[in-house]
Amino acid sequence: MNSVLYDVPGPKAKARNVVYTVVFLAVLGLVAYWVLSAMADKHQLEADKWSPFVTDSRVWTTYLLPGLVETLKAAALSILIALPLGAALGIGRLSDHRWVRVPVGVVVEFFRAIPVLLLMMFSSAVYAAYTPVSSDFRPLYAVVTGLVLYNASVIAEIVRAGVLSLPRGQGDAAVALGMRKGQTMLYVLLPQAVTVMLPALVSQLVVIVKDTALGGALLGFGELLSQNRQITANYGANTIAAFTVIALIYIVVNALLTQCAALLEKRLRQGRKAAAVKDAASLTTAVEAGAPGTAGV
Repeated sequence: MNSVLYDVPGPKAKARNVVYTVVFLAVLGLVAYWVLSAMADKHQLEADKWSPFVTDSRVWTTYLLPGLVETLKAAALSILIALPLGAALGIGRLSDHRWVRVPVGVVVEFFRAIPVLLLMMFSSAVYAAYTPVSSDFRPLYAVVTGLVLYNASVIAEIVRAGVLSLPRGQGDAAVALGMRKGQTMLYVLLPQAVTVMLPALVSQLVVIVKDTALGGALLGFGELLSQNRQITANYGANTIAAFTVIALIYIVVNALLTQCAALLEKRLRQGRKAAAVKDAASLTTAVEAGAPGTAGV
C-alpha cells in the first residue's frame, strides 16, 4: 500500500522501526545516566548549586534579567535595522540595471563571507579609534553593527530567493497591466514572497538572538550568557547550573519568537485565502449580473 508521499511500511519494516526506537532510547538513557553520574561525581547535582535560582531573587534581578534585557535590546536593534536593509539589498540584487545589481552583489557576498565575530571585533576597533562613542556603549554598538552587516546580507539572499521562487506569470501579469518594475516588486511580488520567506527569516532572527552571545565572550558586552561568570563567582562555582538555566531562557525566548512568526504566517495565509474568495465572489456576481466586459468569462 502506498501513500502520496511515501511507501507505507510493511510488517517487517514496522518491527524493524520498533527495534530501532528501543535501541535508540536505550542508548539515550545510557548517555543520560553517564552524564548525570559524571555531574554527581563532580558535585554538580548538589542542592546548593541549584537552589539560588529558586530561593535567591538577586540571581535574577542582578544578573539574569539585566543580561536578558541587554540580549533582547541588541537583538531588537539588529533586527529592526537588518530587515529593511536586507530587503533593500535583496531588491537591489534583482535590479535590471547592472550598475545597481553588481555593486550590491559584491557588498552582499563580501559581508556573507566574513564571520560575524570578526565583524563585531572590527566594528569595536573602528568605534574606539574613529568615533566618540564611550567605552560603556561601545560593546553594544559593535555587536549591533556586526549583526546588522552579516544578517542583512543573509536576509538579502533570502529575499532574492523568495522572489525568484514565485511563478514567472505573476510578474508578467503585472507588466501586462502596465505596472512599472518598482510597483510590480512592491505590490505584487514581495507580498506573495513574504509567506515563502518567513520560515527562513524566522531562522535567521533566532540566529541573531543567539549571536549576541559572541559580544559577551570577547567584547565585554553584558548580555545573558556573559552573566554566567558573575553567577559562578558569587554562588559557589555552579557553572553547570548557570549554563542550564541560561540555556532554558534562550529556549523560551526563541520558542516565543518562533510561535509569533507561526501566528503571523497563519494570518497571512488566511488573509490571502480570504482575498481570493472575495475576488471570486465579486467575479461571479458580475457574471450573473451580465456586467459589461465579462462576456466569455
